[in-house]
Amino acid sequence: MKDLLKKEYIFTNRNLMQLLFPLVIEQFLAVAVGMADSIMVASVGESAVSAVSLVDSVNILLINIFAALATGGAVVAGQYLGQKNSDKSCEAGEQLLVFVTFISLIIMTVMYAGRNFILNVVFGSIAPDVASYANTYMLIVFASIPFIALYNSGAALFRAMGNSKITMVTSIIMNAINVIGNAVLIYGFHRGVEGVAIPTLLSRAVAAILIVALLRNEELVIHITRKFKYKYDKKMVHDILHIGIPNGVENSMFQLGKILLLSVVAGFGTASITANAVGNSVSSFGILPGAAIGLGLITVVSQCVGAGDYEQVRYYTKKLLTYAYVSLIVVNLSIILATPAILKLFNLSAETSAMAKQVIVFHSVNACLIWALSFTLPNTLRAASDARYTMAVGVGSMWTTRIGFGIFLAKFMNMGMFGVWVAMILDWVVRSAFFLARYRGNKWESKKETPDGHAADEAAYDTI
Repeated sequence: MKDLLKKEYIFTNRNLMQLLFPLVIEQFLAVAVGMADSIMVASVGESAVSAVSLVDSVNILLINIFAALATGGAVVAGQYLGQKNSDKSCEAGEQLLVFVTFISLIIMTVMYAGRNFILNVVFGSIAPDVASYANTYMLIVFASIPFIALYNSGAALFRAMGNSKITMVTSIIMNAINVIGNAVLIYGFHRGVEGVAIPTLLSRAVAAILIVALLRNEELVIHITRKFKYKYDKKMVHDILHIGIPNGVENSMFQLGKILLLSVVAGFGTASITANAVGNSVSSFGILPGAAIGLGLITVVSQCVGAGDYEQVRYYTKKLLTYAYVSLIVVNLSIILATPAILKLFNLSAETSAMAKQVIVFHSVNACLIWALSFTLPNTLRAASDARYTMAVGVGSMWTTRIGFGIFLAKFMNMGMFGVWVAMILDWVVRSAFFLARYRGNKWESKKETPDGHAADEAAYDTI
């Protein structure tokens, strides 16, 4: 009987490893290349590091928006896969790709038009050399917005199929172009921030073209049809946006809040900006396995929800959360031990290095304890179409806890840049409490929709 029950599970342990391992590698590459960028830019000077960090905070905001829309498309496609409806999965994929491309072109235009506003208002009071570097970086990197949007959407569709190996290989190619380009332009041609910006643009363009070409393979469960003729499907786009918009609002408000706090950090000087940037780069490794497992959780849960099997949803959620906690502990303990050696790579002043070490160790300890419940667990709710709840919690906690306490601790309690990091951990605690309470209940199990857009009974099979 035990063996029979195991065979009934949608994903075997081998399936999970085949899904998760490439995702971890992909996330590692993204973070490693980000750190490599910082290290290479450090050879230009701390002002260049600060400029790239400031602009990347805006870029991350945009990437989060596109990732949210991609998640909406992946969840819809994944739920149709759970229903064994490949045609609808393909349709969802095509609607996602076209819609995201259209939106990204509009956003790119707006970003170019608003460069002066970003420099003078959003970034607040920054040194003239930092502003000059930031302007140059924006001029080049903003052109990559449509490419990263298209790549994220295509990668999300491959993950929905459980084919994360393709996204890993594409990521390797993209990041190889980025790193090699950085090295050639910065060390070979002695370029400044443009030496980082140009390879970023080129690598994203190549990745977008490659991912779309791969999706043209009609042997894939989700693919772009050979005789592709786009026809706007209002209902399908609604289903995608039903998840994508709340997730996008949550992600964008989250990043906007970080940008606001970055302007607070900027007020404490270049050393604080640089230490904060280095801290963000290093701590990104600390959450890497949890983020990768969270992506896998969306794939697994969306298919279980499509099949109407919430017992398996809870089974896999607990299992993948366990994986997340074990990996987070291993990675963050390693980071704490390696922090002195890591900081030497950035060529920092003694003051900047001391501040960076403080936030890295503080972040690593708390990531072991809280991060998975704050950011991995809510992906179960999103994959079950309960995105509005995660949005309400995420936005509410961000703007009351992280921003409110961040400003209070940094400015009024004289904690400086470190106060912003303390507020971040308080935000994690609040999120964890709300998401855990929601997950332990059953309300989220009735959030998927029928094809005509009405809430379905949680026991129904042919729903989305």
